Amino acid sequence: MDNLPSDPFILLSYVNTKLRDDYSSLDSMCEELDINRAELEKKLGEAGFEYSSETNKFF
Repeated sequence: MDNLPSDPFILLSYVNTKLRDDYSSLDSMCEELDINRAELEKKLGEAGFEYSSETNKFF
């Protein structure tokens, strides 16, 4: 998580762009980029966002 943006809104934009352009799921993105999924979801969750596997994005 150290190499990701610390601001939750910039992080949201970064993650959703990666999911849209490069990955078919949050699991595949987290695995390839060595990101702790639980930590990512917690950080974005604290800002009011949650992941939807149906749309493959945080909203």
